[in-house]
Amino acid sequence: MPLTLRGAATGFYAERMLSRFLIGGVAAVWAISLVPGVAAAAPPPEPVPPPPGPAAPNLNGFKPVTPSTYASKDGTFYMFQAPGGLTCIMRRNEGEYGCSGPMPGAPEGSNVVVGQQVGAPAFNTLNGPKYVGEMPGAVQTLPAGSRLTYRNITCGTDGTMTACVNSFDQSGFVVSPSGSFIVNESNPLLDRPKDRNPYFN
Repeated sequence: MPLTLRGAATGFYAERMLSRFLIGGVAAVWAISLVPGVAAAAPPPEPVPPPPGPAAPNLNGFKPVTPSTYASKDGTFYMFQAPGGLTCIMRRNEGEYGCSGPMPGAPEGSNVVVGQQVGAPAFNTLNGPKYVGEMPGAVQTLPAGSRLTYRNITCGTDGTMTACVNSFDQSGFVVSPSGSFIVNESNPLLDRPKDRNPYFN
């Protein structure tokens, strides 16, 4: 049968439609196959930062005392008694500071908390008092509403709560009848991944 012009046009049109259909199907399959690859290449989400811990108490409103009044052991220590049976010290040479005695609510029944000039302090548990045996003679009591400062460390008491805070990174500790805890245990200025600015992502 001779092929008419109309028949040729119809066949050509059908062939083009089939070609477009096949190309579209292949493209769709190819696009779908890329989705898992894109998802797998995406970086994992950053971990959610822990909630901020208790803020450091403001000790600046307390009355400063003269450190030499609390000097002990040939002036190498500053030492004082605090509410609740605490004995607290600042070592002038090493920069260590801390308190020993009953610490309500401290982890694992800790009876000592010790820190340095930089970084957060830590609780610990000893069989006996840490500082009392080191110092001969009576230890003076730090009056309520007063503070003692040496280098980066300020310790103070309001008559119930006793706290020491490091001015370098605002870490420290609080001991009180309602609880004992570390202040700024994880500081963004110190604890951060390599090459990461704490204020810019």
